Amino acid sequence: MTQTTDPSIVLIGMRSVACLLVAACCAAVAPSVAGSARSGPAASFAVGYRSVADLRRAIAGRGVVVQRLSRLRVAEVRSSAPRFAETVRGRPGVTSVQRTRLRTDTSEPALLPQPGLAIPYEWQFGATHADGVPAAVLRAAANVTIAVIDTGADLTAPDLAAKQPQGFDVATGSADVRDLNGHGTFVSSLAAGSVTNGDGIAGFGGDAHLLVVRAASPSGSLTDIDETTAILYAVDHGARVINLSVGGPSTSLVERRGIAYAAEHGVLVVAAAGNEFTLGNPVEYPAALLQPIGSNGRGGVGLSVGASTADGTRAFFSNTGSQLSLAAPGEDVFGDVSSFASPALFPRSPLPGSAAGSYGFGSGTSFAAPEVSGAAALVFAANPFLSAADVAAILKSSASGHGAWNPQLGFGVLDVAAAVALATSKPGIHVSGVRVGRRARLAWTATTAGPFRVSESVDGRRSKVLLASTAHTSASFSVRPRHRYRFTIAALDATGKVAASASLTVEG
Repeated sequence: MTQTTDPSIVLIGMRSVACLLVAACCAAVAPSVAGSARSGPAASFAVGYRSVADLRRAIAGRGVVVQRLSRLRVAEVRSSAPRFAETVRGRPGVTSVQRTRLRTDTSEPALLPQPGLAIPYEWQFGATHADGVPAAVLRAAANVTIAVIDTGADLTAPDLAAKQPQGFDVATGSADVRDLNGHGTFVSSLAAGSVTNGDGIAGFGGDAHLLVVRAASPSGSLTDIDETTAILYAVDHGARVINLSVGGPSTSLVERRGIAYAAEHGVLVVAAAGNEFTLGNPVEYPAALLQPIGSNGRGGVGLSVGASTADGTRAFFSNTGSQLSLAAPGEDVFGDVSSFASPALFPRSPLPGSAAGSYGFGSGTSFAAPEVSGAAALVFAANPFLSAADVAAILKSSASGHGAWNPQLGFGVLDVAAAVALATSKPGIHVSGVRVGRRARLAWTATTAGPFRVSESVDGRRSKVLLASTAHTSASFSVRPRHRYRFTIAALDATGKVAASASLTVEG
């Protein structure tokens, strides 16, 4: 680590010996695909019929009924008789005859229970109730972009390739984000791996778009300048959520400004809290910029994420403290492994049922954070009117602590389905605007009918009310050159309290 004037930041994922033992056991119980195929000359047919008597007469001496779908008047019939379909199709009372079609399982193999194992490989998906999110919300997440700022990603990995992600390298300005380290690939797959490609794992972000920004070197290190450059790029290219699975013991002005830039533009930043509990439990940045020291999980401009275990307790390595927002599974979680990364850094584990790609287990708050990032994308998708602060508050209040905070797990372990359900019922507001000459023209939409309160803060000074109560959904205000204006629109309930609010920054 370098000094505060030029802090070096490192990736904070880790691998564990325990996960390697799990991988070895998994390989031993992999089922034989060849052994599962049906044998013998008999074929299976779906026979439609008008009555059971018609069915019996039609197949008499030609086949055996395996099962009947009475409500559909269709039976599965096994037969080895030659020309069975042609013969039976012409019999009285038979409405159709077709060979049954084999179907391969299109769900993600890592979500399926494996013989000899009590839980699926990707146990973290069910543990956070991510499997309870409505399909409509998963699809709506396609309108949300998650930016992963890391070592890049292996875009040939099936779960990532299916998303057709954008890539950007901050050092070269190119789209080449090849991941020689492996950390970024693992993180990206957890945040936004495809849930519909029928291979590998399922990311937490549904159909969210993925933006991969390579800011770290193959060794896994990056500077605050690298980090901030990547944040600016992600914000300017449409990210609603930014994942930072990086950390260091100090911060800097440029890093603080980068985080502030994201917050001012309505982007939710999620960062890993760190893995050094057994090494003195230091405060890690940028996580502590998002959830400030002494806040006990309240407020902040983003989320600081710790790691939990399969039984919902704190992972032994996960940092604790007042700067912790919530936790997510981070011990022996399953994800995609970069084909360019050394097996010594990211050991491969066979995944029965997968057609391509490399997979493995990993531990660290680095891998808990992207699960929260993916969940944040789903909350945005469930209610597009929510602000970044709203989404952060929902993820905290819906976690396993049920609103109670502690320094071990923050507000508790992530509950994705509960967060999405809460978001659906919460009022929200969205504001947009443009500067025309010396006027800022604002417009807003909300899930409530108003009234609305409009406030203004100039150059970070104390906010003042411009309109105490208005039913209008647009307004125009004067701005002066070389000043920064932050307008806040608040939707008020019947008692005059703020039901929802959103802000927009305008440069004069």
